[in-house]
Amino acid sequence: MTIVYLGALLAIAVALSLLMALAWVVQQRTGNSGWVDTIWTFSLGIVGAGAALWPLADAAPNARQWLVAALVVTWSVRLGSHIAMRSAGIADDPRYAAFAAEWGADSPRKMFLFLQNQALGSIPLVFAIFVASRFPSDALRVQDYLGALILFTGIAGEALADRQLKAFRSDPANKGKVCDAGLWGWSRHPNYFFEWLGWLAYPVIALSVDYPWSLATLLAPIFMYWILRHVTGVPPLEEQMMKSRGDRYRAYQARTSVFFPLPPRTHSGHQGAAS
Repeated sequence: MTIVYLGALLAIAVALSLLMALAWVVQQRTGNSGWVDTIWTFSLGIVGAGAALWPLADAAPNARQWLVAALVVTWSVRLGSHIAMRSAGIADDPRYAAFAAEWGADSPRKMFLFLQNQALGSIPLVFAIFVASRFPSDALRVQDYLGALILFTGIAGEALADRQLKAFRSDPANKGKVCDAGLWGWSRHPNYFFEWLGWLAYPVIALSVDYPWSLATLLAPIFMYWILRHVTGVPPLEEQMMKSRGDRYRAYQARTSVFFPLPPRTHSGHQGAAS
């Protein structure tokens, strides 16, 4: 059993490395680093579904394997399509563009290494999918349905946050303002929160005292929280918003939770989407 799991881990690592190398080629040829996140999302969907359906002792995939594969594909198609449409409408992603400016002439090499590190960091995510799909029971349990509910809640919440932000930005009267409509009044990054929430599905499906490998699924939400909250998600976006919105964004920060949705604070005395 250990050999099977370690073999899957190696296959996942190689597949993600190759796909992120492809993302580097696309980024270098188009000059639009927005396609990096598109390819990363679809890569996780492809490799994750493949890992979930990996044959068990030459047996056909069971109901749980199909369920987990369907969950990751649904997530990947929704988010990947959203990022792809966004990337098609921009010249470059400001976050990656800032990295390129900082790296200077060494940017191509450092971008390649950055994307390979991203592939390395994605291994726990796909391995969590693999482990969850292999819970040692053919019959679906309440945990499996609860995991699916959590993931679909994450997808729905993220999609709603994306729509609310798009609607806000599409109104010319809101130019230069900070969106605090709907979910954005409860969290400065509700799309990131719901993205993180979805990754809790796999520990919920897998965790059991009779399944030691299930502990590996905890790495997925832990890693996703760290990367979104402290690395490539919140910090660069907040820095960008401070530069473009200044005091408006400071007021928004003062009254709105950074990640987990909470009722807005009222002590700052600022109200409305214009703040």
